[in-house]
Amino acid sequence: MPESAHARLSRDDDRIAELRQAFRPALEEAGRIVIGQEELFEGLLIGLLCEGHVLIEGAPGLAKTLAARTFARLLDLEFRRIQFTPDLLPSDLTGTPVYHPPSGEFRTRKGPIFTQILLADEINRAPAKVQAALLEAMEERQTTLGDETHPLPRPFMVLATQNPLEHEGTYPLPEAQLDRFFLKLTLGYPPRQAEQAMLDTHAGGAVEPPQPMLGRTILRQAQKAVTDIHLSQQLSAWLLDLIAATRAPADHGLNNLQPLIAHGVSPRGSLCLARAARARAFMRGRSYVVPDDILAMACPVLRHRLIPSYEAEAEGITCDDILRRILAAIDPP
Repeated sequence: MPESAHARLSRDDDRIAELRQAFRPALEEAGRIVIGQEELFEGLLIGLLCEGHVLIEGAPGLAKTLAARTFARLLDLEFRRIQFTPDLLPSDLTGTPVYHPPSGEFRTRKGPIFTQILLADEINRAPAKVQAALLEAMEERQTTLGDETHPLPRPFMVLATQNPLEHEGTYPLPEAQLDRFFLKLTLGYPPRQAEQAMLDTHAGGAVEPPQPMLGRTILRQAQKAVTDIHLSQQLSAWLLDLIAATRAPADHGLNNLQPLIAHGVSPRGSLCLARAARARAFMRGRSYVVPDDILAMACPVLRHRLIPSYEAEAEGITCDDILRRILAAIDPP
């Protein structure tokens, strides 16, 4: 007798719940070290589960670097950090061929990009040539040194940070590169209770670094499980309606948004939102996507892909404001 849909769904739920349980100790340990930034760490995990890159925007002192380092250590992944500056060269990132006199040959000296988790600190301070080198690595999972192309380790994930408060000496990221970031996470100040916990926890100085808690086998299994999460046709149609409303708001009864949007979300945004919703369902221990998964991931996935008009910027209307209006106006199935 063929397996019923209900029995298959129950079996998938059990498998997802078991895999999700393996992540619990790592999440708890991350909360001990990076206090008050639970959503940031979950966002990083969702990005890794979907094999995407994450852009983190927040003021200095919000533990962006600590979160990235803790994240890599808990998952037992190789981590490197590079400080982006206006005088940075592509070779500082990718490496360079170096002449070896005894052999008369050029040998490759690999740069910090050859790692699994790369923290690109203050990414918007690097010039265009460095951005282009990073873009190749992000999109192709490879980098070119001289005449040779070298594959990057797997998994490979770029965690980039930028400071929204300071723009002097910065180079705004081009839309093509922004679109390659799977998520854009924005950080605010932690609540008072969390900040009090920081004072208590860090009274003795630096917190002891964590031990690895997740093996690469579990990570690969979780990445495979995310691709198997069920997204119904009804939710897919609703998701596409949300994306379409960023391109032609008037077609969805949102005439007041038309002058606020210069360019809508690309098809890559549709694909990324579906993948992120699946990953969030996994993080909740479900084998299927519900409307809340799409609602929760809409802003992190789409905020850097939607280009507001000059009118919106003049009125102080952000991409998040526009997206919230769309989400409120188009009801889920």
